[in-house]
Amino acid sequence: MKNHSLQTISSGHGYLEAPRWHDGRLWASDFFGKHILHFEEDGSHTAFATLEESPSGLGFLQDGSVLVVLLDPTKKKVVRIAPDGSVSEYADIAHIARGMANDMLVSPSGHAYIGNFGFDLGAEDPKATTLAHVTPEGNVSRVEGDAIFPNGAALSADGRTLLLAETFGHRIDAFDVNADGSLTNFRVWAQLDESMHPDGIALDTEGGVWFGNGVTNGPESGFYRVEESGEITDSVLVPDAWAVACTFGGSDLDVLYMFCNATTLEQFGEGKSQGTVRTAQVNRRGVAQ
Repeated sequence: MKNHSLQTISSGHGYLEAPRWHDGRLWASDFFGKHILHFEEDGSHTAFATLEESPSGLGFLQDGSVLVVLLDPTKKKVVRIAPDGSVSEYADIAHIARGMANDMLVSPSGHAYIGNFGFDLGAEDPKATTLAHVTPEGNVSRVEGDAIFPNGAALSADGRTLLLAETFGHRIDAFDVNADGSLTNFRVWAQLDESMHPDGIALDTEGGVWFGNGVTNGPESGFYRVEESGEITDSVLVPDAWAVACTFGGSDLDVLYMFCNATTLEQFGEGKSQGTVRTAQVNRRGVAQ
């Protein structure tokens, strides 16, 4: 297994999530700061928006709007930030989510796929839940396929497969993406060791999935690349923080951007975390999302 070194380009944040490379810059949600941020390649950053609730999953529509999942136990919703900065409700998934709404993937055609915790993290044993699918017309439906803490997702280069991190199932799952945006044929794509808790993911052009080994402190904390066979080929170790989520960015999509948060489950519940943005050259290119 190849191990790659990293560097820190930005620090002093709360809990960073949902890295997205969009319009030539890196975007992020800061759970505890309640900010949506965007970063330049040198790590300098600007607050794009500040919300009353904590932002989680991010996505973008063709009209320039930003979709944001609210990380709130009572509001299992997605909001839309219009190009003029106005905020409105976009979708309510309370009838589907069995826990707080969490990460989200928005496809180029505007279909949104939203996960949720499925249980009270830190207070209950893990329970299975399902994704919500929101069409560009605003129709909300349940996706068939139980997953224990469905988390980060990525689309294959041809748009026909959606890959999903199942954090407490210790695996990467897959769905077929149909012409109407619906997801079917739920299956295990790569089974991982029980020490692995995949959180946010990114897909490279050679078919490997990079994932953050979330909710983990210590020597196994880091970002890993797994192939469909289940073989782990690469790692970027982060022993001082949770390795939460990653994405490829840069002009050639050849830089792996990683969000790392120094916290514990107890501290997370108290809203305490020290978030950093780190980068690594892993000699691979990402699939544009």
